[in-house]
Amino acid sequence: MFRNTLRFAGISLFALSGLLACGGEPPRQSGAKPVMVVQPSASSEAQERYPGEVHARYEPELAFRIGGKVVERLVESGDRVSKEQPLARLDPQDVRLQLDAVRAQVAAAEANQRVARAEYERYRTLLGRQLVSKSQYDSAENAYQAAAAQLRQLSAELEVASNQVDYAVLRATRDGVIAERRVEVGQVLAAGQTAFVLAADGEREVAINLPEQALQRYRVGRPVTVELWSQPGARFAGSIRELSPVADAQTRTYSARVAFEAPEVAVELGQSALVTIDNQAQAQLTVPLSALSAERGRAYVWRVQADSTLERVEVSTGRYGESVVPVLDGLGERDWVVLAGVQLLHEGQAVRPISRDNRPVSLVQE
Repeated sequence: MFRNTLRFAGISLFALSGLLACGGEPPRQSGAKPVMVVQPSASSEAQERYPGEVHARYEPELAFRIGGKVVERLVESGDRVSKEQPLARLDPQDVRLQLDAVRAQVAAAEANQRVARAEYERYRTLLGRQLVSKSQYDSAENAYQAAAAQLRQLSAELEVASNQVDYAVLRATRDGVIAERRVEVGQVLAAGQTAFVLAADGEREVAINLPEQALQRYRVGRPVTVELWSQPGARFAGSIRELSPVADAQTRTYSARVAFEAPEVAVELGQSALVTIDNQAQAQLTVPLSALSAERGRAYVWRVQADSTLERVEVSTGRYGESVVPVLDGLGERDWVVLAGVQLLHEGQAVRPISRDNRPVSLVQE
């Protein structure tokens, strides 16, 4: 019986020591933070579409070159105008009075010059007869030159004053359509203040707005396709002609102009359009929005390295979707990135990666 008891005690002690050994051994990565990870997935969005509006290639803002009170407006928005056609008039009373004053000054200067010239010619004759001194002759000559210079100055001022009268009438600079009217009769305008916006005849293009993250991959000359809502099913080839380098202060988007490849496309000003940009040439991967963090306008993800530590990686992103964002550069399809809680992580941190179904993830690349 003692032998059986000893045998049982030995077995129990062996089992207990085994349990202690199993329970006492620290698990792998005991200090590592568990994080849920995912791999980038292939993007199903091969194209990006942006709504736009048809505009004229040239849209000059027309303004008076002088300030004054508007006494007549001759056109409305939507009116067709021809080059040099009057659009509006300012009260010309002040500029005409100024013109009359300068004319009077010119007349006085002409009379003064005639007197100075006659005096100069007389002194020149007397000097030849040695009836006056050289200094007297020089004084007469200087007086004549001064009178002539004053006349030239006032003649230039007369031309300016005459132009001011002409500037009281605002004229169209090109053939086209009045796209916008910003002036009313009785309004006092400053010189250079826009009164009308003219949509000039000729080429038409589509104005669109691109988000900040798209600016780095869209450049002038990029081919696009334009669809017009007024012509369902019709597609027109085009390209990005102009791209603003400065974002709009309110929308934080960048304005762009898309030119049609065909010289003459049957479109009307203000028509709605849809610009499609093909991204097939760019292999896009996507990650959930929750995997991204941002700092100073740049996007980052936390990538889990082979030794189960974190590496902060800057990525280039595409247009944000509802739940995912395309990653254009910075990640590979076999990388593992942290899915959530990215604000609580730091560089080099040891982690224990788990999948969405709470299973350990093997980081070994096959």
